[in-house]
Amino acid sequence: MSQSLYEIMKTILPEERIREKELMKNHTTFRIGGEADVLVMPEAQEIPLVLQKAAELQIPVTVIGNGSNLLVGDKGIRGLVLEIGKPADYVEIEGNRLRVGAGTMLGKAAAQAAEAGLGGMEFAAGIPGSMGGAVVMNAGAYGGEIKDILVEAKVITREGKELTLSNEDLDLSYRHSCIPEKEYIVVEATLELQPKDIAEIRERMAELRQQRIEKQPLEYPSAGSTFKRPEGYFAGKLIMDAGLRGYQVGDAQVSEKHCGFVINRGNATAAEVKQLMQDVAEKVYEEYQVTLEPEVKMIGEF
Repeated sequence: MSQSLYEIMKTILPEERIREKELMKNHTTFRIGGEADVLVMPEAQEIPLVLQKAAELQIPVTVIGNGSNLLVGDKGIRGLVLEIGKPADYVEIEGNRLRVGAGTMLGKAAAQAAEAGLGGMEFAAGIPGSMGGAVVMNAGAYGGEIKDILVEAKVITREGKELTLSNEDLDLSYRHSCIPEKEYIVVEATLELQPKDIAEIRERMAELRQQRIEKQPLEYPSAGSTFKRPEGYFAGKLIMDAGLRGYQVGDAQVSEKHCGFVINRGNATAAEVKQLMQDVAEKVYEEYQVTLEPEVKMIGEF
């Protein structure tokens, strides 16, 4: 199947933006994941055709951004992986508004906003995700979230139709939007920020960067916060209080620096991370009757 799929994709996209039997560990911040049958990196206007071809062939399509919130199974992903990356990496500033391509890293968009003297995006500067993924999960940190600054998002439906959805249409709440349920593909976001002193913006960004360096295990591959924040609690504190700091399954470990993070100490497998997450959730429930829900999205075959 993958051969014919690869050949068919070559009729739509330049060869340098198609990869066959591509290791997904090269496309996730966890540095974990088996082979994708075929991975493509289309531009926004090419996405409808890619989807149409996949639908004709009845090939499943998995959409990813920069892979900062993903755990991909060790057996990889069947069918087609559509990566929203470099071709959708741009920031256009007009007045107080930013038009940001879904493949743009949040840090880059926040830095360009700062240079333009626009504040309100400082919270996002250190989030290691792309704009598309940030809209999908309403990413947030340090008291801010995407829904505070998002005006609208351009998406493409699985039928290849482009829609512009307002902040309200997207049904944004804590780490949630309607996008996964509706299987939309985010291609662009429009943000509205406020004029602010450049020095002040930079100072706040530097302050938050310092907090991250001090508190988060940035020296190891991870997918950021592993579990969602349970209402009234902090996942990291529950895990620490349950005596799980440094708990290990193979090369997967609960970070000793911040128990809310699971890290890859070198050669962790997806199976090890999944097992560790199950162990942690069970132990926390046993001790505190609090259910930990994964914030990390698991895709592919385990």
